[in-house]
Amino acid sequence: MRGPGEGSEHAIGADPSPGSPFGLATLSHKGRGEERKTMPPSFSFTLRKTDGMARRGEIVTPHGPIATPAFMPVGTAATVKGLHPEDVADTGAQILLGNTYHLMLRPGAERIAALGGLHRFMNWAGPILTDSGGFQVMSLATLRKLTEQGVTFRSHIDGTKYELTPERSIEIQALLGTDITMQLDECLKLPAAREEIERAMRLSLRWAERSKRAFEARARDGYALFGIVQGGDDIPLRQDSARALTEIGFHGYAVGGLAVGEPQEVMLKVVEETTPALPADAPRYLMGVGTPHDILEAVARGIDMFDCVMPTRNGRHGMAFTRFGQINLSNARHADDPRPLDEESPHPAARTYSRAYLHHLTKANEMLGQVLLSTINIAYYQALTAGMRAAIEQGRFEDFRTATIEGWKRGDLPPV
Repeated sequence: MRGPGEGSEHAIGADPSPGSPFGLATLSHKGRGEERKTMPPSFSFTLRKTDGMARRGEIVTPHGPIATPAFMPVGTAATVKGLHPEDVADTGAQILLGNTYHLMLRPGAERIAALGGLHRFMNWAGPILTDSGGFQVMSLATLRKLTEQGVTFRSHIDGTKYELTPERSIEIQALLGTDITMQLDECLKLPAAREEIERAMRLSLRWAERSKRAFEARARDGYALFGIVQGGDDIPLRQDSARALTEIGFHGYAVGGLAVGEPQEVMLKVVEETTPALPADAPRYLMGVGTPHDILEAVARGIDMFDCVMPTRNGRHGMAFTRFGQINLSNARHADDPRPLDEESPHPAARTYSRAYLHHLTKANEMLGQVLLSTINIAYYQALTAGMRAAIEQGRFEDFRTATIEGWKRGDLPPV
């Protein structure tokens, strides 16, 4: 596998012009009477600054750069629920997450490929990372059967039988044309017995090797494959997994199998003890996490990338994330409150609409309320990560961390 920054050609031979599945502008160079087109850039990661364990970096992908720490809104089924792609981009999001399991079931990876790839299909020109589908198979599918080869299961939609192997997961993600591919792994819910945690971790390592071979066989130069650290809440198993994945060699490394039932302090302890075992010159991704506080504390422990459904899921249920903490707009105290959610927010929706109006939309179950709060929440997550990036660059991450937590504790009630 090419390491970060090596190579600059995209071997699939796709045309990176407007409307292509890669969503990149064509750059023409006149020479010898013909027009030549640039190829997508290679994947790379640059670590620009550290402050303690906190890291400020930049990832370059075929569809553009990503400033880290970064939060990826979740577009599971080729959409961030209820939001136009342009509105998601306006929040400051640079990369979205899609999901192999959901897209393989509906509308199907081959269909998306025939329609130009996931970027064109969902009208998102920026980078996309796809989860391999392993977690969803374990949590959503019925009648699962796990073997060394892979996992067979029946769709939670219509009961159709499927088989997902490391090779098929890589094939699906290549058909989608995503910038960052994830290996197939087995994710256990916690708590679990140590023997079962170790069995799943060892199987995930064997699947990691197969995923890498399958990825390399497709010769997608410029694109990236991440390995996934497993090991449950067992620190030595986590460290063994991290070291073994490093020996296999990936463009980036994810910490998976957390936020699955364990307390926050356990999750953060695992992260703190795992990240030092990962290469410093590759991005680190904490999968499926989480609350703003989770993200703040994980950045303090060396994580670069995050995803979570919480901003949109909570937004659809009347909950707003702000620098004052989480606000429940269904509470009656907001019915006569003319204040915006946050007059200092960089996103106009948080500054424009009154709490009284958002309360009304929430109580009336109006779709606009769900859309506005989902947008406001994603924008807050983007503002939080942007604030962390600036603080790391300035060497004041701990001050930012303390001030942010104090703001959440003070809350949003007006002064008496």
